[in-house]
Amino acid sequence: MIKLKKGIPLYDQHDKNYMYGGKFGSNYIPETLWKPVEDLTKTFNKLRNDKKFLREKEHYFNEYIGSPTPFVRLTNLSRHLGGAEIWAKDISKAKFGCHKIYSVIVHALICKRSGKKAWSTETGAGYNGKVVAMVGKHFKIPTTVFMGKRDYLRQSPNVNFMKKAGAKVIPVDVGSKSLIEATSESMRYWVANCDKSHLVVGSVVGPNIFQKICAWSVSQISKELKIQINNTFKKMPKKLKLVSAVGGGSSSYGLWDNFIDYDKKQVELIGIEAEGKRTSKLHSAPLSKNCKLGILHGSAQYVFQNKEGQINSSESISSGLSYSGISSLHCLLKDAKRAKYYSVNDDQVLEAFKIVTKLEDRVSPSLEPLHAYAWVIANAKKFDKSTIIVIGNSGHSYKDKHIIQEELGYYPNDIEDIASI
Repeated sequence: MIKLKKGIPLYDQHDKNYMYGGKFGSNYIPETLWKPVEDLTKTFNKLRNDKKFLREKEHYFNEYIGSPTPFVRLTNLSRHLGGAEIWAKDISKAKFGCHKIYSVIVHALICKRSGKKAWSTETGAGYNGKVVAMVGKHFKIPTTVFMGKRDYLRQSPNVNFMKKAGAKVIPVDVGSKSLIEATSESMRYWVANCDKSHLVVGSVVGPNIFQKICAWSVSQISKELKIQINNTFKKMPKKLKLVSAVGGGSSSYGLWDNFIDYDKKQVELIGIEAEGKRTSKLHSAPLSKNCKLGILHGSAQYVFQNKEGQINSSESISSGLSYSGISSLHCLLKDAKRAKYYSVNDDQVLEAFKIVTKLEDRVSPSLEPLHAYAWVIANAKKFDKSTIIVIGNSGHSYKDKHIIQEELGYYPNDIEDIASI
């Protein structure tokens, strides 16, 4: 079994070839990308230890993003379910409504320090593209966003928002027309424009340096949460479960980073993947479905493949979780038995929306974190009242308004678009 090292961030636990556990990650990239990847790696390694850069990062995290985000007790949901006491780390209260903002700010600071004149990114649900567009507007960085055509049509509010912010949004009309194709196209674009353009990868996926930048940035979430838990309970609870949705893996990694060194009997890390439709063989759950090792977007990982080893299309009601692979960091956590991964289907997610919106007015989770809520709703009663469950509320439901209306026939009129505030 793979053993993790204590006192060293997980994203730094790779060998000289950028492999985690001898089998995950690395840089499986075309020769044309080696120099820009090496240059970015050197730049980030220098900046992450630069005091001026760190002060600038903290300034934007506090004054622009609005850190720390709230830690709230879900009293009604806890009472309704029985068993464990349920809390949420409400990351949707960060500027623009989701966890993507942390890594985007860091990428903006790197982009400016590198002298690049533009940047590009991929997006699924639209949140990453929306945040990159708005931060690009703030920093005066021209923005290009690649988005699968299926998601482009499903997430029209976010597409319109990106365009109004000045971004060029390019629908990708190949394959499953979702996040996986958008990511591939954004990397191709960077290959052709890396001398003048910076690439923002919206999750802990891709070549090693992009995983590392994202993980280092979103670790802010667990840094805040650790302080909030200690302030609330006066010590670390004896039974703590941190539950988060897992697509590419950034929101879950952000929730977990500062807790990985704790004994797993005290602090359990639980990731919930997207099983997709109950009647479909397609899914977005490579870890809980025990998919085989493969290469996707420059990284070795567990990935959804067909019998010939070709990457299969993924499926989920949530565009942000519809990814055929998973971060190599999560593969490492699974094989080291530090985190457990489960999946829920679309029907469970929609039922979770009805329950949470009926009982709680302090949170309004999007389809991504609703996967975590669905698992908690199904399992909370199994745990006693001394168990504390913290859900990563990583996005706001307004972005999924049209999907929810289509599936359920309604969307509550009193839920405002706080993501645009």
